[in-house]
Amino acid sequence: MQHETESPLEAPAGAGGLLRQPKAVWATAGASVVAFMGIGLVDPILPSIASGLNATAGQVSLLFTSYFLITAFAMLVTGFVSSRIGGRKTLLLGLALVVVFAGLSGTSDTVGQLVGYRAGWGLGNALFVSTALAVIVGAAAGGSAAAILLYESALGLGMACGPLLGALLGDASWRYPFFGTAALMAVGFLCITAFLKEQPRPARKTSLLDPIRALGHGGLASAAVSAFFYNYTFFTVLAFTPFVLDMTPYKSGAVFFAWGVLLAVFSVVVAPRLQERFGSLKVLGGSLVLLAADVLVLGYGDHVTAVVCTVLSGAFIGVNNTVYTELALGVSDAPRPVASAGYNFVRWFAAAAAPFFAPKIEEWTDAHIPFVVAAVTAAAGALVVVLRRAALTHEAEESAPAHAAEDGVAVFAD
Repeated sequence: MQHETESPLEAPAGAGGLLRQPKAVWATAGASVVAFMGIGLVDPILPSIASGLNATAGQVSLLFTSYFLITAFAMLVTGFVSSRIGGRKTLLLGLALVVVFAGLSGTSDTVGQLVGYRAGWGLGNALFVSTALAVIVGAAAGGSAAAILLYESALGLGMACGPLLGALLGDASWRYPFFGTAALMAVGFLCITAFLKEQPRPARKTSLLDPIRALGHGGLASAAVSAFFYNYTFFTVLAFTPFVLDMTPYKSGAVFFAWGVLLAVFSVVVAPRLQERFGSLKVLGGSLVLLAADVLVLGYGDHVTAVVCTVLSGAFIGVNNTVYTELALGVSDAPRPVASAGYNFVRWFAAAAAPFFAPKIEEWTDAHIPFVVAAVTAAAGALVVVLRRAALTHEAEESAPAHAAEDGVAVFAD
């Protein structure tokens, strides 16, 4: 079986190439950069927010929990909404919500208000991000492989620039990064309005339960469960490490900027080459094991070691993000927006759980154990890939390396 998930390196030269895209694609990708910036924006200013609002680390970490908990449930709604009002209107609705709630976040007087506003922000981001991927895939020149590469580029750039913007604006006041994000998303709103025409609506409207039904496919369910464990590790690094490093906003922003640069380079440049050579599942399993080792060393190393391991984790996270995205979009026969919604519904629960449990685990034990748990969850994600390789490979034969396909050997075959 062959899907449209060929390696980006193999995209036909005449198909337009990665950089030769319609204005609508660039407008959507540009707004996506800002949307992903919002995830890591608060990283370097978490200690400053805690100080400014007289809150504990656990309370401030709820900024991530409320954001991603709402995001997870919103994944069941995004397809329902977009299939009825269209992709363009859904993007604009999501952007409008982010502008409003990001701006309100900057006006918060209590940590409870800020957590609540971040929940509204998460709803807007869910509507935008999930629809943006479908819009980019549908409108990009060069097929779905080029579209996924472009989307991962936006993710990586946003993840890199978010902490940098947070540090630059947050050094003056923790409130400024929120106002800055609202302004940038307003620019994205104008760009989408100007350059993106309404996308064709699906022949069949998506129901609220379609993403859940899509998870009945063994391959998609396996990818989602593995990504759930991986995301717990990912967001332990993103949400808990700033408290462990205990650095100024500038220094913390520099660390996570370097982290984001590695994430971008490895997701866009390195991951496709590794997939072409070794196959997606071997690359994913190996990267998860290396991430587990990295966070374990992070938890027990000295300060310099912790900084190095934080930055290095960006490389493994970049590889994982690319492979998981391709698996989610290509492993089942469900429409891409539906498959993506079901997959994201499962994995974002871990993004909500990690920021809540990591500080709690530290309170119950010590600062090392949250990273031990994160290492275990990364290893669990790799274990799912190994044990469920048949389900993941059956529908994703195009992800196997060329020599394996020629020999009739499946990735991770016994």
